[in-house]
Formats: sequence, structure tokens, C-alpha cells
Amino acid sequence: MKSGFVSLIGRPNAGKSTLLNSIIGTKVAITSNKPQTTRNNVQGIYNEEDTQIVFVDTPGIHKPNHKLGTYLNKQAFYSINDVDVILFLIDSNEEIGRGDLFVLDKIKEANKPVILVLNKIDKLTKEEIFILINKCKDLYSFNDIVPVSALKNKNIKELIKVIKKYLTDDIKYYDDNYITNKPITFTISEIVREKVFYLTDKEVPHSLTCIVENIEKKNNSYYINVAIIVDRDSLKKIIIGKQGNMVKNIGIKARPEIEKILGKKVYLEIYVKVIKKWRDKEKYLQEFGFNDFE
Repeated sequence: MKSGFVSLIGRPNAGKSTLLNSIIGTKVAITSNKPQTTRNNVQGIYNEEDTQIVFVDTPGIHKPNHKLGTYLNKQAFYSINDVDVILFLIDSNEEIGRGDLFVLDKIKEANKPVILVLNKIDKLTKEEIFILINKCKDLYSFNDIVPVSALKNKNIKELIKVIKKYLTDDIKYYDDNYITNKPITFTISEIVREKVFYLTDKEVPHSLTCIVENIEKKNNSYYINVAIIVDRDSLKKIIIGKQGNMVKNIGIKARPEIEKILGKKVYLEIYVKVIKKWRDKEKYLQEFGFNDFE
């Protein structure tokens, strides 16, 4: 039996959540084309007959502009020091910049095995991939370099094979039927947040969060209330939409996914609350599950 914890580290939009979902084979972390979608350290649990790998999907490391951003960075840095292996993801289609080098400097301090994952290679030729690999070798003495396409599920098995070389534990942390450590309320709130991003595109920034305020099972169905928290009235109007059409569509998109997870019919009520500057208020950050990491 081989097991261990593996952290996914990288800049925002490197594809960490997409890679985690591809490895696990189902959605355990939400995705969008906007940076900083991941807000919490989400664990996805990969099982084989003789292997268990606990992957930790982290918020993208970035320059914070508020207390929430500081917490997100702390979560990512915390996971670097608390795992057995680090996967350092970069977007193969972008130049390696100061942000990547900043993340790499933090990784170096951890003194852990580091696998460089070159993501989104489906847009590159074999020659371009080869050139990029040689270029990255000059950055740091990575234990391994693995090119993948998380979106296309390309070379994922090879990545798992490489990770196994660095696993040192021999115990099973979770039962085989676990795919994540997060409670169902977290998963539901994240699905709703994902649909907000999907339907509002660039109109709505990342100044919102979603909270399950109530979940009840009645007569073989679930009744769920989800609050979308925003920091200003203008965003509330956008999310509610004309005659309530936007918030209605958010529910229409989210409900089938929630029903698939729960295996029951779901009655979903979504409403929008305004809490001014919630991302800078300790009380709300704690209440919404953004815990500090010292």
C-alpha cells in the first residue's frame, strides 16, 4: 500500500481544479475561466487497489487586495508545508512570469519533492512542448516534469505513475467510497457559485460567495436554501436579473448537479444578500469558512 498527500500549487487559472477533477474522475472542485475561483483547500481522494493519493487543490497564489486574498494565500502556503509531494502547475500557453517565479520561490522553501506539471499542452506541438521542458529545466531541479492536458484528460495516467514514486506512507486515510473531505453543504454552495460565474461572465467579479443556510429532507426530497453574498447593491441587481430571470437560471443550472449528487429530487431556493466589504471583515470571513492559517 502506498499513500500520501499531494498539493496542487500555481498561479490563478493554471488549471488546478480542472486537473483535480480529471484525476478523480468527477467534479470535486468548481472551475471557471476566471482566476481565483478556488476559495478553500479542497481535497480530492484518488483510490487504486494498492494506492491512495489525497490531492489538495489550493487557491491560486496572487497579490492580495483584501483580507480574503491574504487568507487564500495563507491556505496555499499552508498546504505546501503539509504535504508529501508538490505539483507545481503552469499554463503552457503563457510566458513564465514573475508570478510563477514567486510561487516557485515559496515552493523551494518547503524542501519537498516537486513535480512540474505543464498544463494545457493540447494547444502546443510536440516540438513546442520539448522546447518548454528544456526551458523549465533551467528554473529549478524539478524531481520530474510531466506535460498534461487536464481539460482533455491527456497524460493523466502518466502523472499518477510519476507521483507514486514519491509516496512514502503505507496507510489508508479515507474509505474507498470517499472522493472528497468536504461536507455536502460546501459542495452545494460551490455548485451555485460556479453557475453564477458561468451565467454572468465578466459582469460579476469574485466579490461574492455562496452559503447553504438550510437543508432539510422531507418526503424523499431535499429542500435547500442558498444565499449568494455580494458586497454591493449593483451586483445584487445583476445576479437577480430582470424580473428575477438571472437568479432563476442560476437555480435551473445548479439543481440537476445537486440532484445527481444527492440522488433525490431537490427544491432549491436562491436569494441574494448584500454585506458591504465582507471580504475585509473578520467576522464574516470566519462565518463563511475562511479560516486563518498561522
